[in-house]
Amino acid sequence: MLQEGLQSESRVWSLLSALIPESQEEEASTSSSFSSTSSSSSPSSASSSSPSSFLSSHFVIPSTIKEVSGAVGTPSLLQGSQRVCSSHIAMAVTPSIKSDQGSSSQDGKGPSTLQSLPVTGSLFKDAIEDKVADLVGFLLLKYHTKELITKVEMLIVIKDYQDHFPVILSQASECLQLVFGIDVKELDPISHSYVLVNTLGLTYNGMLSDDQSVPKTGLLINILSVIFMDGNCSPEQNIWEVLSVMGLCAGRKHFIYGEPRELITKVWVQEGYLEYRQVANSDPARHEFLWGPRAHAETSKMKILELLAKINGTIPNAFPILYEDALRDEEKRSQARVAARASSRVRASGRVRATGRARARVTPNSFCRHK
Repeated sequence: MLQEGLQSESRVWSLLSALIPESQEEEASTSSSFSSTSSSSSPSSASSSSPSSFLSSHFVIPSTIKEVSGAVGTPSLLQGSQRVCSSHIAMAVTPSIKSDQGSSSQDGKGPSTLQSLPVTGSLFKDAIEDKVADLVGFLLLKYHTKELITKVEMLIVIKDYQDHFPVILSQASECLQLVFGIDVKELDPISHSYVLVNTLGLTYNGMLSDDQSVPKTGLLINILSVIFMDGNCSPEQNIWEVLSVMGLCAGRKHFIYGEPRELITKVWVQEGYLEYRQVANSDPARHEFLWGPRAHAETSKMKILELLAKINGTIPNAFPILYEDALRDEEKRSQARVAARASSRVRASGRVRATGRARARVTPNSFCRHK
């Protein structure tokens, strides 16, 4: 099974590698095909340009929200996501073929270890990033097949860099979470088995039944985050500004997400994750996005804020305005849970009383009368 997964890994990479070339192609010319652009672009050039083309920023935010975060002296959410994503995710999308020579003897303890490598260790850093890309591809295959993952399998994937497994797994996990909305969870620390779950508890990943689609949860989380940071009601224009930075345009089919307007105004609306409504009394008609009931049921503002804080290497209350909103939301949720439990107890008590009355009516004399 593992060998089959490794052999089919190239299919996943052929899918992912089209992300960056597609964005480059749209900027240069719309006449050439995705495949020809992919074949003509060198891996290194695609990798170097990717931070500014498709995946330079996840959790992109409207300018008004950036001003709010800047006004309270907090780091920009956009800058935080760029710091995490720019190098690792570029490699995950366009894995380049680099030499494994020039390995350093330093032991990686985390992402910061690789960041601090001297210039002479750049080849080693490139090799580590290659292994991060390999591991991301392998884990996506496992997500498709819904199989548990073992540390042994992942060590086979990264081959000669097994001593740096903690670093590679950490960076691959960040890529999966920020791009695809997938969390890597360790099930058993003894057997070192892992499972892949959707980030923030969301249950719909937008994948098709075929083996060429990838999870779209990361994009959904991005949009939910923008709505939250935009005062819980985001003008459609703001959403498209965010998506345009990510290379997504209305009416233009994207290699990964398909036609984005269909996805965000119909699919996710029908699934209950988004509410898409016309602004009252707007002429010409304007629309806005809100969280849908399923988004409120499966995740929360606090979970979104915790993720954003994690990206920035800080804590949720570092963003006071968002934090206060999230706290109010948590209080409402708590009150709703208390009310639901009280209602459940009342219904249960009513059923007990009704059962008792029914039994009281069933007496020996009543049996005799029926006879």
